[in-house]
Amino acid sequence: MKKIFFLIIAVCSINIASAQTKVGGVVLPNSLNYGNNNLVLNGAGVREKLWIDLYAGGLYLSDKTSDARTILMANKPMAIKLHIISKLITSDKMLDAVNEGFENSTNGNTSHISAEISQFQGLFNEEIRKNDVFDLIYSPGKGVVVLKNGEEKGVIKGEEFKKALFGIWLANRPADDDLKEAMLGNNS
Repeated sequence: MKKIFFLIIAVCSINIASAQTKVGGVVLPNSLNYGNNNLVLNGAGVREKLWIDLYAGGLYLSDKTSDARTILMANKPMAIKLHIISKLITSDKMLDAVNEGFENSTNGNTSHISAEISQFQGLFNEEIRKNDVFDLIYSPGKGVVVLKNGEEKGVIKGEEFKKALFGIWLANRPADDDLKEAMLGNNS
């Protein structure tokens, strides 16, 4: 009887452990549900700058793929989760990084989405602290829903904005090459 009890505990522990992925010292869920969208973790990694871990990032898709272009061009539900792991990240530094990211992901052609970028920037006015979690969830027809610590901060409409936003991590000039590869599931 004791053996059966311990076997049940072991199986339950394995199932609980497999429902999460540890990266950068934090745990990201292996799936996200938003509205009617069920998304699975495609890959996760750490954004690093000058050997300092800044945040853990996970890419969530309805169907896993390692093709960045397919992801960027898809008008399907998807999300990026950013878990801040450094107290060095501030709102100002995040805004600078986002601005640089939009420039890089659009090859400097941001004029057609400048209003959306401005709206997105406004969502980072609040102080950012270590262990804050941002969810950037794209839902076709609705836009990108931005959550901070589970609280909705705003919605930015437009598929072109989504492409530029997700391009910060997945375009040809990503914020971090290693993080891009990890999000694409190529971190072997």
